[in-house]
Amino acid sequence: MNEENFWLIDRALAEDIGAGDLSAGYFVAADRRATALLVARQDGVIAGGDLAREVFLRADPTLEIDILIDDGSRVASGAIVMKIAGAARSILTAERTALNFMQHLGGIATTTFEYVKQVEGTGVRILDTRKTTPGWRLLEKDAVRKGGGTNHRMGLYDRAMVKDNHLVALAGLESVQAAIHRLKQDHPTVEVEIEADSLEQVEKFLSLSGVSYILLDNMSLSDMRVAVEMRGQRTLPLLEASGGVNLETVRAIAMTGVDFISVGALTHSVKAMDLALDFVES
Repeated sequence: MNEENFWLIDRALAEDIGAGDLSAGYFVAADRRATALLVARQDGVIAGGDLAREVFLRADPTLEIDILIDDGSRVASGAIVMKIAGAARSILTAERTALNFMQHLGGIATTTFEYVKQVEGTGVRILDTRKTTPGWRLLEKDAVRKGGGTNHRMGLYDRAMVKDNHLVALAGLESVQAAIHRLKQDHPTVEVEIEADSLEQVEKFLSLSGVSYILLDNMSLSDMRVAVEMRGQRTLPLLEASGGVNLETVRAIAMTGVDFISVGALTHSVKAMDLALDFVES
């Protein structure tokens, strides 16, 4: 657990609790003890358990937390993921914040697993994108890994990705090659990816040196197959498909022979995993 996570947890609790939990404070006795079970209401992949545990402990360090199913584990509906025991007020105060973390991150892990399962046997890896919730990127990308996916670049700092607007600004293939050369002089280990939206661009970018990846943006299946043929037997650049990807199309895209498929929906529009906290007789 890093310091950024503690900050995010504290901020999440503060925005929910404010000046105090009126419901728990007035309707639950201060000395009431309780046991609660965090239960999966659907099949899926668990993520965010460590965060949820920390939420409960930040709310009340005396709570007893037992994580029964680790992050990255597949569960069936009805599985008991976590057991929390202690002051009933504290459990109720922390409940929604803990669930918010786990439901969102579990949704990402579960959706990622569904995509990974669709391309099983093809050798293609499912990538996330930078389309993440501000402030949540490391958590969301960790959830992608929990679901079996692969992280793309973490930000603007760890890979140079030359997209269409960069190309317009550069105005010319020679300028692109010169920029790659300058980058490699200053940052020799940084990889370069360049976006192509046509086969003509793919042909041009294959002639560049220092390019590790070509992003095939919103290309048809037939054009992606041609791009794979154009790349031939060379090791680099690797080919990444992007655009028009969903659970119905991802298998066909994988079968074109690309190396990666990036899916923005893993993080920008994922459905929350159905989890609930149930009080039980102690």
